[in-house]
Amino acid sequence: MKLKLVSALVITMAVVQLQAQTKYIDKNGEIEFEASEELFEPVKATNTTVTAILNADTGELASLALLKGFHFENSLMEEHFNENYIESETYPKAIFRGSLLNFNHSQVSETPTEVTVDGKLKLREKEKDVRTILSVQKVSDVIIMKGSFKVTPSDFDIEIPKIVANKIAKEVIVNLAFKLQAK
Repeated sequence: MKLKLVSALVITMAVVQLQAQTKYIDKNGEIEFEASEELFEPVKATNTTVTAILNADTGELASLALLKGFHFENSLMEEHFNENYIESETYPKAIFRGSLLNFNHSQVSETPTEVTVDGKLKLREKEKDVRTILSVQKVSDVIIMKGSFKVTPSDFDIEIPKIVANKIAKEVIVNLAFKLQAK
């Protein structure tokens, strides 16, 4: 009987703790990547259905992008991206998990401030450490985050055929923009 009472108390405290956390979410976040080389057709895609979640109390940040959500101007390029490079049927999503360092959500204002984020990007079952600076501001009840970082295809074991290797940049620039609302 005591064990059941203690268990119920622990579960109740855990639920209250979870509810007390301040979470922000964006289900229409934007990630854009560009791997263009000068003189060739732009290699650029945008995904506007990225989900991002921020635990404002701890500074933990997570995002998920479905890879088929990246759209290119050239439909053939999009097809090659999904079938030959990223293999989105086998590896359907990219996940970032990290923390905003020295983040205090009560100090976020309408004036953008720089915050370092440190985490891991998981793509094609490979992980890459990512550390970058985000611009963070709060407008009304929305936390706006913008930033960029670089990765390489080799970070995720993506092989670029020699026939097109000079048309795709060695480094891929990834830009992100989230508008997180209190949940």
